[in-house]
Amino acid sequence: MARTAKSNRGEAAIRQRAARAYLEVAELVLAEPTREEFLSVAAGLAVLAGIAASDALCGVRLGQRHRGDDHRGAFDLLARATPDGRELATRLGRLLDVKDEAHYGVVIVSATKARSAVRTAAHLVARAAEELER
Repeated sequence: MARTAKSNRGEAAIRQRAARAYLEVAELVLAEPTREEFLSVAAGLAVLAGIAASDALCGVRLGQRHRGDDHRGAFDLLARATPDGRELATRLGRLLDVKDEAHYGVVIVSATKARSAVRTAAHLVARAAEELER
């Protein structure tokens, strides 16, 4: 069973703002054409944006968020959070698939993978914003 913590609309809004900030910085970093290592940084920030967006979605819809070292524990929670939760959980999984490579890898994340991670995070961040606007 995944560890969870209680959450409320205010905390979800804070996590959504953090998600948006991670995404904005990821987009800025990704746009830097002269620094190859920024690709890994952009992907890493996209992962953080997706995790924060997942927290926001679960917090606002379920009143709880995942708490644990293994972020994959958030899958089931996110899948239950909204009618499109399974699809959102799949997107989070795609981001988590690049987490180790982006955060700890010794090989630079490819431009294609970095752009994909930023797009995936953008979708999760937008969905979190939509849910908070309800």
